[in-house]
Formats: sequence, structure tokens, C-alpha cells
Amino acid sequence: MKTNNSRRTFLKATTVASAGYWVAGGIAPKESLAANEEIRFACIGVGGKGSSDSADAGKAGKVVAICDIDEERLNKAGERFTDASKYFDFRKMLDENNKNIDAVTVSTPDHCHGVATAAALALGKHCYTQKPLTRTIWESRRLGELAAENKCQTQMGNQGTANSGVREAAAMIKAGVVGDVKEVHVWTNRPVWPQGIGQPAAEEVPSFIHWDEWIGPAEKRPYSSAYHPFKWRGFWDFGTGALGDMACHTLNMPYMGCDLQNPTSVQATTSGHNKVTYPSWSQIVFEFPANDWRGATQLYWYDGGKLPAQSLFAGSESFAKKGLSSSGCLVVGSKGSLYSPNDYGATFELLGGAEKKDVDYDRSPGHFRELAMAIKTGKEAKSNFPNYAGPLTETILLGNLAVFAADEGEKQGEKISWNAKDMKVLGTDKYDWMVKPDLKNGYTM
Repeated sequence: MKTNNSRRTFLKATTVASAGYWVAGGIAPKESLAANEEIRFACIGVGGKGSSDSADAGKAGKVVAICDIDEERLNKAGERFTDASKYFDFRKMLDENNKNIDAVTVSTPDHCHGVATAAALALGKHCYTQKPLTRTIWESRRLGELAAENKCQTQMGNQGTANSGVREAAAMIKAGVVGDVKEVHVWTNRPVWPQGIGQPAAEEVPSFIHWDEWIGPAEKRPYSSAYHPFKWRGFWDFGTGALGDMACHTLNMPYMGCDLQNPTSVQATTSGHNKVTYPSWSQIVFEFPANDWRGATQLYWYDGGKLPAQSLFAGSESFAKKGLSSSGCLVVGSKGSLYSPNDYGATFELLGGAEKKDVDYDRSPGHFRELAMAIKTGKEAKSNFPNYAGPLTETILLGNLAVFAADEGEKQGEKISWNAKDMKVLGTDKYDWMVKPDLKNGYTM
């Protein structure tokens, strides 16, 4: 259904919603919209997650341009956004609509997140980009730099960040409810797509698919239905596997509560892989140095059916009734533990000697609304690129670097010692190409 909120109506709604807690601060709007103006959005990727992202854009303002490499998806979206111009190439869309758009949503496969978002930021457009922010570490850092340089408001699509339960749990951890944080365990039921497979056979490109635009900055190869529309997540060249897909959600609460930025080392054990697709399972150990409020901490990641030891959940009512959740997280401290049995950290229980405290935390008006209000007020969304989403994605993607190094099944891979400031693996340059991609086909950042 098409939404036609006037710019004045939008401003009134956001002003009411923001009263009392979403006060101005952060990046000042580069070009503030007038009081009676709507935010004009262009949407890159309008199928799959892009369908809901573009719908959110339509509720927050007006969608004036849409882009997708799939003509069927593009035309379907065109039925919802009847006034929007349609494109197959986001570069052409941004070029022709530069003066007509204020903000951009990016809901493409992971390998195009960086180039599409960078192109929008370079034009001074505010950006909402799906998780993980990028496919590689350097791209995440670069998007944070571009956002700051161009004074753009930004947000990553890890929508659970707006949940009050996530923010309350994180605030409790920082308030010392579990004591000194010792270790964090995070697990997921992913992958739910094929991994551990070889290079797929070439197929004829469907008439409605613009394959060159789908390939984007990756090395060209023949079309295969093993890539599009969903299973690209399991391929190193296009996706970020189980870790990249879900950690921006499931790690989000402990990341917020434990400041899990800039690990110094990471090491993985996997089922083995052929460097074409991710392994069918992996376990990863991250090491974080002490900071000014907690000691050194280890993060344990599990996917593909691997789970933490059940003994860690002694005393859990949820565990006693239902067993261990298929995805969730556990923060273990010197006084007790905090267990969340879902993907987003939205609900939690305290174990051991941990006792609940009343804590203060910012309540969100809604995830996408945070971005819309940021564009109006200059108050940054929580999951902004420079200070939150970028560093979170860097941590996660370093885990994938360790997974790549653990290609021999059932054996620990090389321990990766990491210099986060310089984005360098210490002692070797053989992983540089994984940190910073070699962008193909004329795409740049």
C-alpha cells in the first residue's frame, strides 16, 4: 500500500515520538529538511529483506526511486511505489536522482553492500544498510569514515538493537549484575542454506535477471540458481556465512553490554571447507583485552549445530523447561550469568548469584524511525556506522578470517593475531586480500 504522508505530517509524528528522550546531539544535519518536508528515499534491493526495508522507508517518507537486478521483483515493488522511477543499476539511479533523494536503503547481497552504500554516502545521502554492514573488514571501516566525512546519518539493519530488552540487559551487564565479565557464548541455528559444497555448474541466465549488475564488484562468473536469489550467503565471494548472517543479531546484546570491539586474536575450528563455500559448522574463539571497566574476555561462537556446554546453564528455568535454545547468548561473570534464549537478546534471565538491578537506558522509538529522526534532528541512531555498526561488523568478520584459515576439518586453524588500529594480521600479509577486497568491474569505494 502506498504511503503519502506529507512532510509536515511526518515531522509532527517524529516530534511527538521523540519527546522526552530522543534529544538532539551527535552529527548535525548537513542540510536540514524544512519543517513541512518528507524524507525522499531511494531503495537499492526491493525483494526479500528489501521488501520490508522499502516498506519502512515508505512509512517514514516517500520512496521516489527503486533499484533491483530482478525485473519481476522490481515491477512488483513498482506496484507499491507507483511514483518511483525504476532502475537495474544503482549507479545510474544515484546519478539521475542525486538532487531528488535525501536517503538510501541498501538491501542487496553482502558483496554489494559496501560499494552501493559508499556511492550514496559520497553524494551526501543518509543510509540504511542491511546487516552485516559489509563483506570485508576494510569496507566496514571505510563506510564509517565516509559517513563521518560527509556528515550523513546512518543505520545498519540489525533491528533488534531497538528492543528495550536488549538495552536493559546490556545496561545490567555494565552495572555489574554478573560481576567481572569472564566469557561470552553465542550460538545460532544457521546455516539453513547449502554450505560445504563446490562451485556450481553454469546455467542460462533467466530473462528477468540482470546478471552483470548482480555480480557487481565480484569476479565475473556464469549465472547459477545456487547463488540467486538466496543461497549466495554460503559462498565466500558473495556472503558472510552463518556468522555474518546472524551475529549482528545474536551477538548484539553482549557486544553492547561488554564492549566487544577490537579483539586481539581469533582462532577457529571447522568441519573443513574448499574455500568456495563456508564450512557446514564452525566454532570460533575471540580474545578481547581488558578495558577501563572489565577484565580480559573471551567470546565463543558456535554454528551448524555446535552448542556450548549444558553445564553452563545450571539453574536456568528456561533451560529446565525447554532445553537449550537453538540460538542465543550467555554472558558469564564472577557473580553469575545472564542468559538470553533468542536471536535478538530481547528476553533474558539471570543465573547463579546475579541479581537484577534497576538500570537506566535509552528507549528506542523503533529501529527505522531512529534513522528517520536522526535525519531530522542530528541525533545519531544507535546502530550508526562509525561508532557501533562498523566496529561490530569488523569484530564479526575477523571471525570469518579465522574460519577461512581453518580449512582442514576438525583441526584448529591458524591463530590470527590482530592489530585492529591498522587492520593487519600480525606477522603475515597472506590475508590482506580478505581484509581489503580487490573490487572488480569498475566499482570503487
